[in-house]
Order: sequence, then C-alpha cells, then structure tokens
Amino acid sequence: MTNAIMNGQVFIGVDVGGTKIAAGLVDSEGTILSQVRTPMVGESAASGLAAVLTAIDAARAGVGAASPNSISGIGICAPGPLDPRTGVIVNPPNLPCWRNFPLADEIEKARGVRPIIDNDGNAAALAEARWGAGRRYRNVFYATIGTGIGTGIIFDGQIYHGRTGGAAEGGHMSIDYRGPRCGCGKPGCIEILAAGPAIARRARAKLASWNGPSALLDLAAGKIDAVSSEMVGKANEAGDPVAREVLRETIQLLTLWLGNIIDLLEPDVLIVGGGVAAMLQPFFDEAREFMPGCCVNSRCQEIPLLMARYGADAGIAGGAALCSTVPPASNHG
Repeated sequence: MTNAIMNGQVFIGVDVGGTKIAAGLVDSEGTILSQVRTPMVGESAASGLAAVLTAIDAARAGVGAASPNSISGIGICAPGPLDPRTGVIVNPPNLPCWRNFPLADEIEKARGVRPIIDNDGNAAALAEARWGAGRRYRNVFYATIGTGIGTGIIFDGQIYHGRTGGAAEGGHMSIDYRGPRCGCGKPGCIEILAAGPAIARRARAKLASWNGPSALLDLAAGKIDAVSSEMVGKANEAGDPVAREVLRETIQLLTLWLGNIIDLLEPDVLIVGGGVAAMLQPFFDEAREFMPGCCVNSRCQEIPLLMARYGADAGIAGGAALCSTVPPASNHG
C-alpha cells in the first residue's frame, strides 16, 4: 500500500447510499487498499454533504503521513437521477434531501478537488471493464441484480451515457407488456420480474400449494410470508425443489432479457454481479443453452456470461474507476 500511495497511483472511491456511505483507497490496478463506512445523514442538503465529506476525509486518512497530493482523484457513485457532466444530483427517491443539488461543486469548494460523479451501475460497469471480469474486452454490458437491477454500458472502454446522461436503464426494459407494474411505472420490467423481491414472491406463491417437505419453508420457520430471496438461494443449495424451480424460472426470464441486449448491442461480454446473480451462478450453463432461443444473433453463445469481480465493494471500485486513466483494452476478447 505504501508504494502505491507514494507513487501517486491512488484514488478515493465513494459509494453514497440511502443510509450509509462507503469510501476507500483504490490503486491503479483496482485493488481496494482500505475502506471505511460512515452513516449517511440525509436530513438536509447540508447534512448529506457533510456526511460525504466525512467519508472522504476518513478514506484520505488512510494515506497517513503521505502528501495529500498522493490522491490522484475522487470518484463518487451517487444516487440518481443525476447529471454526470455537471455533477448535479437531480431528484433521487432514496435521498430526497438532494434536489438539483450541485454535489461536485460543493465538494470542490470544501476540499479543493473536483470529484467525478456518476450512478452506481455506470461506475461499477467501468470498474469491471478496467480492472475486473471485463478487463480483456472493449465493449461490456454489466448488470447488478439484487433488490433491483442496475446496468451499465461500456463502449471502447468508456461509459455510454446517451444524450442527457440517462442511458443504460436496462433494469427497466419491459419483457412483458401485460406483466406486473414496476416501481418505475412501466409494466413487465425485468426488475419487477427477476430481482430479489420477485424471486421471493414466486417462491411464496409456489409454497402456498406445495405439500411436500421444504427446506425453504424450514428456513422461514414455517411462515410463508417470511420467505426472502436469500432463503431461496440457501434452500437451493440444500436441494430444495421449490427453490430450484423458482431460480430456473428466474434465469429463463433473465436470459430472454439478455438475449434482447445481445440483439441490440452485441457486447463482447456480459457481466453480472449482486446477491441474486451469485445465487444464480449455478444456472449459467442453462442460460447459455437457452440463449439461442432468445436471440436473433446466431453467434450469441460466443459471448461470455461472467460473474463480476467486485461484490459489495463495487461502489468503491466504481467510484475510483471514474477518475482512473487506464486505457481501454486493445482486443475483443
């Protein structure tokens, strides 16, 4: 760590959440050298800013006696919607204290360094492309699947933002116009069908008519309403047939969605992360088998489907990646 810091190859990555902020020092190879977690106090715009500054200062303290100039940049994964070009937080549902809040300007005033700001899906995608599972590829599609589904698109080693910065909302692509209405207002989004809450809902519905023994029901202490997606993953590991059926249905839905992504973008690699992706990893071979039936692209099976390098620390790595200057890969995998 000391050599990386003294050589000035260290970035501060900050991940701002609704209740906590994670920040860390990340070197030029994407290794997280140290990290801290502090509460996010979102009572007002000022208190939210103060919480972010506290996290930045705590991360910077890891530099120790080295010069503050050793920090090569600060990158922040902030809740959207936001404008990555200006660093303004527009209207985040999980942080209502920030409305059209110029976060980049305020941090620059307070600490003399202008941070680069983007949303978590874009930043995590860049971290995976620069340092993670997508390191050998130019064009990357990344998805994090957990409570929701966030995505990011990397073309030629750079984030694709679209015209206004609102591109890559892949979790809100509808695959069933008659499906349940998503929190975004659209029907049948992949998020409402395949994220963690959807997995739990399908499991509860199946258990209501299940008569045999169930490891899943045991994990929920016999209470169907208490079943969570995490329990489904654990029950599948124990061989529970209901959990396996639920996860197989989920991977089929996700494969249909990813088939659309391939037909639209034809990326060099598909990378997935997040808690739900981890429990679905044993079904990746099935996803590859399903793929030709979900794609016009006859060479869709040539595109790798990989697990992300970064797990819970994707926001820290993503923030750091925003201010790194690593050139894009020179080949297509």
